[in-house]
Amino acid sequence: MADSPLILPADGRQSETALAVQRGVCRLMRAHGFSVITEFTLATGRRADVFGVRQDGFIWIVEIKSSLADYRADQKWPEYRDYCDRFCFAIPLEMDAAIIPPEAGLVVADQYGAEIVRLTQDHPLHASRRKAVTLQFGRAAAARLHGLYDP
Repeated sequence: MADSPLILPADGRQSETALAVQRGVCRLMRAHGFSVITEFTLATGRRADVFGVRQDGFIWIVEIKSSLADYRADQKWPEYRDYCDRFCFAIPLEMDAAIIPPEAGLVVADQYGAEIVRLTQDHPLHASRRKAVTLQFGRAAAARLHGLYDP
């Protein structure tokens, strides 16, 4: 039993395509030294699809768009910039990258991995915001981990 992989229940908010992109993005971010959590709720109540913190405190938010309709229905993305040093969209391989605004970074992903297509200039967070968001990240990650052991 100890060798069995941990299977987390789907929360029902993401499509299969979005889940595949999420997995690839998380793998990419971990390869770049980030610890990540998904569906991270910011102080505004908005949820970042993938939120990562690097050892040096650098924060990266990735917003997943699984289709053109998903992108068009969601124009809240500029609000995420106030909570990260770097912001990118992630899209599936078959989606047209031309719809993503040039002022946002771009990652293309599938369930196996992801590739950074475009980075934009990073916008360093104010130290007090960084501290608050990093503390919130740590508390959210610890609560999720504990929830796995003691639901």
